[in-house]
Amino acid sequence: MKLVLLLSFAVVLISSCSEGKKKRVLPFIGNYDIEYKLVDGKEVADTVFPRVPDFTYLNHDSLEVTAKSFKGKIWIADFFFTTCPTICPVMTRNIKELHDRTLDLKDQLQFLSFSVNPNFDQPNVLKRYRAHYGIFSDHWDFLTGDEASTHELGIEHFQIFAGRDEEAEGGFAHSGAFTLVDKEGYVRGVYLGTDKKQVRQLELDLRKLLKEEYGIAGSK
Repeated sequence: MKLVLLLSFAVVLISSCSEGKKKRVLPFIGNYDIEYKLVDGKEVADTVFPRVPDFTYLNHDSLEVTAKSFKGKIWIADFFFTTCPTICPVMTRNIKELHDRTLDLKDQLQFLSFSVNPNFDQPNVLKRYRAHYGIFSDHWDFLTGDEASTHELGIEHFQIFAGRDEEAEGGFAHSGAFTLVDKEGYVRGVYLGTDKKQVRQLELDLRKLLKEEYGIAGSK
């Protein structure tokens, strides 16, 4: 199964961003554009990274949510499907452990789990899946929506691979990645969700991001 295609979809670059000059402790990830502008009569190049665009989904409670529903929070996102027989159970257990370890930051965080098989993973299915794993969080949404748009969202914006693959177990292939997105919608990290060391690094980077860039420290 195509577990790690991250290097094909994520170009990690440290750069100044057009958003301003505040200290950046993590890189921006993704394809970027170079814009030129005049500053004091001199042409200056500015690196512009993409933000995750707006999206619309139904969550596990059959409520319509958009990217704006989670504005002002840092996102931790994964792409999965409930009938996945391979990496998804491991990913779900690992991300739940991360969720539970970061409850001191819950007001700053939003967990997002996008189904890559939305035709089957309707809200009632997602709700049962959450209950099976003991997930009853008010800052973790399981999402179902248009399949093609979800795959594109994962590949183009969350820097993970997702798509139909008849040769893959369960009929879908996706990288087992967790994506860290800052409050402005920029991808700041991609981590292998089946690797506990990388999930631990995600937690460390999350705390560093909140403390150094937003002035917010948790209780741990």
